[in-house]
Amino acid sequence: MTAKLTNAQIAWRAAQDIEDGAYVNLGIGFPEMVARFQPPGRQAIFHTENGMLNFGKAPPEGEEDWDLINAGKKAVTLNPGASFFDHADSFAMVRGGHLDVAILGAYEVAETGDLANWSTGPKGVPAVGGAMDLVHGAKRVAVITDHVTRDGRPKLVRACSLPLTGVGCVTRVYTSLAVIDIAASGFVLREKLAAISLDELQGLTGAALVVEGAISDLTVPEL
Repeated sequence: MTAKLTNAQIAWRAAQDIEDGAYVNLGIGFPEMVARFQPPGRQAIFHTENGMLNFGKAPPEGEEDWDLINAGKKAVTLNPGASFFDHADSFAMVRGGHLDVAILGAYEVAETGDLANWSTGPKGVPAVGGAMDLVHGAKRVAVITDHVTRDGRPKLVRACSLPLTGVGCVTRVYTSLAVIDIAASGFVLREKLAAISLDELQGLTGAALVVEGAISDLTVPEL
């Protein structure tokens, strides 16, 4: 397979679409990287399910305050105006539609916007977390992911084979090879790496890619 974006570069690209002042929840693990790459002049307000709003960057190693952690148990700092609350209030924010964006990881995304990201099947260890609430509470749900699995199978598919997190909830996917919107017509290709042809990209995608107008080059900085 051709060269692909690193996780940091995928996170950087996703961060470019977050509006100034947006209330944002980032999934545990890889999606947490998005917070590092806010564009100059913009400041998102990050929410974490364990009860914190407007947390800041990770502290320098050795200066962590382990009473200040996000839902992924990573040490964070506080921005001016940060607030704390219990789980009930935290999920009231999620379920009440007060989050503008949720950015999550995925095992599979279907061309209809279905998402599977909490279980790899009967032999896997389930980890629902807050994802089932987030995918139907946030105003916009995006996914960041490698385009294929470690053994080369497509993660963007016609229909998910794994247990679903949500139905028809994902509207944009940022992968290691492309940026793809999900619309009524299916996977709409918006950007792709210049080094990969459309046919090559289609061969790595488990459902038809729809082309509507010009396809932009997916360009990111070296990180």
